[in-house]
Amino acid sequence: MYQNQNSSSNNSTMVPEAKQALNNMKFEIANELGINLKQGYNGDMPSRQAGYIGGYMVKRLIEQAERAMSNQQK
Repeated sequence: MYQNQNSSSNNSTMVPEAKQALNNMKFEIANELGINLKQGYNGDMPSRQAGYIGGYMVKRLIEQAERAMSNQQK
């Protein structure tokens, strides 16, 4: 099974320069889903809502990667 080299910190950003863009995406998606996400601590948020946000973030990132890959092949 694959393990990240930084197994002590699974929430670390692989590309630190992308941290703000990912944070913006998180708030944008939460807004689109009608989920009230506040700056800072959101530990009181139900796991279902957090899962929706994370799931849509992954879906959008995959779409962006697929578009970038298809543009490279042209």
